[in-house]
Amino acid sequence: MDDVASTWAREDLSALQARGLRRYLEPLDSPQGPVVRVGGELLVNFSSNDYLGLAASASVRAAAIAAVERYGLGTGASRLVVGDTAVHHRLEARLAAFERAEAVLLFNSGYAANTGIIPALVGAGDAVFSDALNHASLVDGCRLSRARVVVYPHADVEALTKALAETPARRKLVVTDTVFSMDGDVAPLREIVEACRAHGAALMVDEAHATGVLGARGAGLCEELGLEDQVDLRMGTLSKALGGQGAYVATSRAVADLLISRARPFIYSTALPAAMCAAAEAAVEAVEKYPALRERLWRNIRRFSDGLRALGLRAEPRSAVFPVVLGGPERALEAARKLREAGVLVKAIRPPTVPEGTSRLRFCLSAEHTLGHVDLALESLRQVGVHERGEE
Repeated sequence: MDDVASTWAREDLSALQARGLRRYLEPLDSPQGPVVRVGGELLVNFSSNDYLGLAASASVRAAAIAAVERYGLGTGASRLVVGDTAVHHRLEARLAAFERAEAVLLFNSGYAANTGIIPALVGAGDAVFSDALNHASLVDGCRLSRARVVVYPHADVEALTKALAETPARRKLVVTDTVFSMDGDVAPLREIVEACRAHGAALMVDEAHATGVLGARGAGLCEELGLEDQVDLRMGTLSKALGGQGAYVATSRAVADLLISRARPFIYSTALPAAMCAAAEAAVEAVEKYPALRERLWRNIRRFSDGLRALGLRAEPRSAVFPVVLGGPERALEAARKLREAGVLVKAIRPPTVPEGTSRLRFCLSAEHTLGHVDLALESLRQVGVHERGEE
């Protein structure tokens, strides 16, 4: 077909291919888990955000099946029309208790949450302050808000404080990941809270990669640091450690009510299936009831961190995410290919997901990995001769 759009697409695909940046889909032939089948191969999976192994959990699946039997599959409309169910409200109440928040509001994904919440709170005449390595959904939420966007250097609280002091605005909102998804490092949250207090700014954090992983109960970095009541909005996800799909924001009742009337992804999207809400409720129950899941995850995190350092690679046991930065996209793709030959599935992460010159292998640990799986990954890295930024 020779239409205009196809001509544009072929030109752009050719340019992406030349730079090693074209993406391809690769379907799994198995459930999500520590070992997956891809293209007929069984591979140990280090690319999944299923940190607690709940995506294929029997109790989570059973809750979803029971909800399908009662409510059917689709919800048919947005929650403001006829897509609302008792299961949505029950999950929100369960999450509010989990997060120790006044209210929780569900969204269909973390991307929908972040691109809906920020424009609902700030706009023209306001300013939003965003960490340079924030997730793309936060970046796009900032852009959509039409507020002035001030990007501060990664985790640089001094620069943030200076920007807050020097930027005139009707309202000021600071947004940051708590665990940064591509680097696995943790935001200096105490200091950010202090800066916001000093300058009358609201604070929104994205706990996507911290929910289920950090904190005594698994409620994230805010819980771990005792800052739940000092952060205005905490976005959490149902799709990573909780093993399902969707997201939520834990906040005040007033903010939740405002989002119901103003957050466009909430207003104009068909509601999450009731089955997904029931599954998420069962997952939250598992997180609280079985701390051994988190203990196994952290056992694996420490083992992998120690092993990376033994290989001369930089690593800190701060989260379940470990980057091995190799430089150019071709080098990352080649390393991923060699590891796959050794039975290890770890996808290459390339620009624009990460900055130019920082293409990497991104390892994600799960509670379902055995120590043997972890050691296989480390031994495969040793045999392949991978060193950060490609130094052989």
